Amino acid sequence: MARFGDRRYGPMTELVLGGRSSDEQFGFVNPPVVHGSTVLWSTVADFKAARGRYTYGRRGTPTSEALSDALKQLEGGQHVALAPSGVSAVSLALMTALKSGDHLLMVDTVYEPTRRFCDGMLRRMGVETSYYDASVGAHVSDLMRPNTKAVFVESPGSLTFEVQDVPAIAGAAHARGAAVIMDNTWATPLFFKAHDHGVDLAVSAGTKYLGGHADLMMGWVSANAAHAAALRTTHGALGLCCGPDDMFLALRGLRTLGVRLAHHQAAGLRVARWLQSRPEVARVMHPGLESDPGHALWKRDFTGASGLFAIELEPGSEAALAAFLDELELFGLGYSWGGFESLAIPFDARPMRTASKWAPQGPTVRLHIGLEDVEDLVADLDAGLARYGAVG
Repeated sequence: MARFGDRRYGPMTELVLGGRSSDEQFGFVNPPVVHGSTVLWSTVADFKAARGRYTYGRRGTPTSEALSDALKQLEGGQHVALAPSGVSAVSLALMTALKSGDHLLMVDTVYEPTRRFCDGMLRRMGVETSYYDASVGAHVSDLMRPNTKAVFVESPGSLTFEVQDVPAIAGAAHARGAAVIMDNTWATPLFFKAHDHGVDLAVSAGTKYLGGHADLMMGWVSANAAHAAALRTTHGALGLCCGPDDMFLALRGLRTLGVRLAHHQAAGLRVARWLQSRPEVARVMHPGLESDPGHALWKRDFTGASGLFAIELEPGSEAALAAFLDELELFGLGYSWGGFESLAIPFDARPMRTASKWAPQGPTVRLHIGLEDVEDLVADLDAGLARYGAVG
C-alpha cells in the first residue's frame, strides 16, 4: 500500500495518483510537459547559491519530477533516476555500485546487452565479471571474493525465464558487503517489489510495460536509502536525461499499467496453457504455470505475471520454423515487448551461456501476448503450428 497524505491506498489508486499535484498543475489532471534547458535566476546571489527548485533542465523539470516521484512511490525506494533506455538504466546501476578493481557476479541468464556491457565497458573500466547459474540461491556466497561488490539478478531470466531466489541471494550478498542489483522489467514493481526482497538497485525498462504502446524509449533505477546518494551522483556525472515527450508518454502509460498488466497476465496464461496441449510444443517456459520449475519461487515472491514467455518446439527444420512464424497474422516479428501488440521471435540462448547449460532439443521461440482477443491469438498460433508440423 502507498500513503498519500493521511490516507492509505491500494496499488491501482497509487498508479492514478502518483506524481500528481493539483496545486502545481493549474487545475489540469496531468502534470505539465516542460520543454526546457535554461533556468533563470532573479539575482546574482540566487544564481551563485543555485537557489530554487530547478537549476537546469537536465537536472530536473516539473515533468521529470512528476514521473520520478510516481515511480518512487511505486517502487518503495528512496530515489529514482531516469535514463533514456533500459540498457542505459542497467549501465547506470552497475556504474553506481562498481569501480575499478571490483568484482561483479552476474547471472548467466541475463539480458544479452547487459552481458555485452559487462564484457566490454566494465572490463575496460577494470571491473571483472563472473557469471553464475541462476539456480545458485544462497550458495552465491561460495562464489564471492573479497572484492565482490555487486551481485546482479534478473528474475525471471531473459529468454528462458528461470526464477531466482532473490531474498536468499540478497541475504548472502549483504552478509559479504555486496550490493544487489536487479533487472525487474518482466514483472514491473507492480508485481514484484524488489526493495522488499532485498534489492538495493532495481532497474526497469520503461520502454516495455510502462510505456505500453511501443512508442517510447526509457529506463529507470530505483535505489534504497543506502545507495540513493551514489545513484544521484552517478546519474548526474553521466549526464543522463530523458526527453519531455517520452516522460509524458511514460506518465500516461503509468495510469493504465495495472489494467493492462492484468490483461497481459490472464491472456498470457491462457495461451501458455493452450500451448502445453499442442503436440508440436515440447515445453512452455512460463513461471506462472504449475509445471514450471520456478513456479514455487514465483508464487512465493511475485504477485503476478506479465505476458512474456517462451516455448521449445519439438525438433524441426529451419524451414519449418520459418513456416510457423512467417505467416502469423497477429504476431509481429520484432524486438522489445510490453506493448499492446503480440510478438514472436526465434532465439538461440546457447551462445549466451557460460556458467550453465542450455540444450533444447528443438527451436525456441519467445512470445509476447498483447491485448488482442485470446481466441484470435490461439487461432493464429494454431495455424502456425500446423504449418510447422507439416513441414517438419
